[in-house]
Amino acid sequence: MPALSPLNQRRWRNFRSNRRAYWSLVIFLILYGLSLCAELIANDKPILVQHRGEYYTPVFRFYPETAFGGDFQSEAVYRDIEVQCLIIAAGREECWDDPSGIIAEVQASGTVAGEPVERGWMIWPLIPYNYRTVSELPGTAPSAPDADHWLGTDDTARDVLARVIYGFRLSVTFALIVTLTTSAIGIAAGAIQGYFGGWVDLVFQRIIEIWNSTPSLYVIIIVAAIWRMNFWLLVVLLTLFGWMALVGVVRAEFLRARNFEYVRAARALGVPNLAIMFRHVLPNAMVATLTFLPFLIAGAIGTLAALDLLGFGLPSSAPSLGELTLQAKRNLQAPWLAFTAFFTFAIMLSLLVFIFEGVRDAFDPRKTFR
Repeated sequence: MPALSPLNQRRWRNFRSNRRAYWSLVIFLILYGLSLCAELIANDKPILVQHRGEYYTPVFRFYPETAFGGDFQSEAVYRDIEVQCLIIAAGREECWDDPSGIIAEVQASGTVAGEPVERGWMIWPLIPYNYRTVSELPGTAPSAPDADHWLGTDDTARDVLARVIYGFRLSVTFALIVTLTTSAIGIAAGAIQGYFGGWVDLVFQRIIEIWNSTPSLYVIIIVAAIWRMNFWLLVVLLTLFGWMALVGVVRAEFLRARNFEYVRAARALGVPNLAIMFRHVLPNAMVATLTFLPFLIAGAIGTLAALDLLGFGLPSSAPSLGELTLQAKRNLQAPWLAFTAFFTFAIMLSLLVFIFEGVRDAFDPRKTFR
C-alpha cells in the first residue's frame, strides 16, 4: 500500500492479522452494501420494463398508468394484474376484461384474439415487496413464512424480510451518523479541556455536569409531542445528549500528554496549539477513544430501537427494527417476528463489536499480530 504511511501500513497489517475482525468487516460491508441497494432487491416496482419497444425503469422514475395504455394519470400500480397485462399485451383494451387470460395468450402465442402483438416484459426484484407494501393474504396477518414471504408478514401484512433489509440500512446509517457527529464534538471538547486546563477545563466541566443532568428521554418525549419525529430530528437530539460520552476519556489523555517532552519541544519551536493538539497528542489518545466507539454505535442502534419500541421514535410506517420488535411483543403467537428481530440485532451488533475490537488493537502500539 504505497499510499499509506509506514505507520498506517503497520496498522492495516495488524487489523488483517486479526481474522475475526477482518472477516467481520468483510461480512458487514457486504450486508450493508446490499442494504444500500435495497430498492433493487426488495421493491414492489419492476427494475426494468420493456413496453412497445421502449424501456422504463420504474424503480428510479415515475411513470403514469397512461404511459402503458391505462386510463389514470397516477403512478402505475405494477402489482395489479391489469397493469401487467397492459405492459405485456402492448396496452390492449382486452386487458380490462380478462387480464389473466390475455397474459397467458400473449406468452403462449404472441397474439390477442388472433392478432399478433409486440410482447412486453418486466424484470422484478428478488423480493417483489417494498417495506410498506401491504400484501393480499389468504388468511389473517401476521402470516407465517412461506414461499412468497420468506420471513412471514407482520400484523399489517407487510413483508418482514423487506422491512429487515430497509431497517438494517436505516439503523446502521443512523448509528454511523450519530457516532461520527458525537465523536467529533466530544473529541474536540475533551481536547480543548485537557490541553489548556485551568479555567477552561473548570468551566467546561461545570457545563458538562449541568447538561449531563438533563433528562434526555423527557426532552425527546416533549419534542415528539410538538413536532412529528423524523430521521434528522432524532439525529440532532441524540447528538445533543450523546457528545459527552468521549469527553472524559479524551480529556484525561490530553491532561496526561500535555506536559510530555515532545509537546514542550513543539511549543518551544512555535508550533500552533491546534497542530500540537490534533497532529501530535490526539493520535496517542486514539486507542482509548476507539475502545468506546463500538459501544457508541451499539448504543445508538439500541436507542433508536428503544424509542421506536416506546412509540417516540420514527413513524410506524418507517422500516424500523424497533417497530418490528414492538410487533413481536404484541403478537406472541407469531414467533418468527421475535426470532427475526433478535437475530438481526445479534448479528449486526456482534459484527460491529468485532470490527472495532480489531481497529482498537490495530492502533495499539503494544499489540502485534502475526
